[in-house]
Amino acid sequence: MNIDAIRSGKVKQLLGADLEDEDLSGQNLQGVNLAGARLIGTDLSRAKLTGASLDGANMVGCQLIAADVRASLVGANLMQADLTEADLRGSNLRGANLMRASLSKATFSGAFLSGANLMGVNLQGVDLRGADLRGANLSGANLHGANLNQADLQGALLTEANLEEADLQGANLAGANLTGANLLCAELEKANLDGVNLAGACLVGTLLDRSTNRLDLQIALKQPETEPSHRSTL
Repeated sequence: MNIDAIRSGKVKQLLGADLEDEDLSGQNLQGVNLAGARLIGTDLSRAKLTGASLDGANMVGCQLIAADVRASLVGANLMQADLTEADLRGSNLRGANLMRASLSKATFSGAFLSGANLMGVNLQGVDLRGADLRGANLSGANLHGANLNQADLQGALLTEANLEEADLQGANLAGANLTGANLLCAELEKANLDGVNLAGACLVGTLLDRSTNRLDLQIALKQPETEPSHRSTL
């Protein structure tokens, strides 16, 4: 593979290319076709990947620090990748594997993450506003203080997830599994809780709409019904 040609910006078709451990930091790779490429350990820090195709790419351990990754990464393997401060707004990560990825200060607002594997990932304080997380695996994930305002979490797996102080206002949690989740002081105003499973979840200080159906909530918690309260917290 001619790395100099890639760095010059002349190459736009890199379908299935083997770029393992190459240094492409800071490169302009906008619109480049890297579908199915081998990018294990590749340094793409600060690279511009806007509009690029990385569908099915093997990006295990890839460095994407502060990179513009507003790209298509359908089914990409980003296990152990470093996406610290990466821009993933509106990116397509459907079915992507992000297990053990570093996502500190990354931005995922409006991203498509349906069916993605985020099990045990640290998403503390991460911006996921309006993200599509339908059916995503977020079990054991740390979402402390994460912004999930208006996010679609329908059918998502959030068992044992830490959602302390998370913003879930207007989020769609219909059919989501939050068994054993920590929702301490989380904001759930105007969230859709239809069919949600909250068995064993911590709802201390959780902000809920006054109109929230207490009976439905007790069923979700699978606990004996208590006297109704007019408070908007539990």
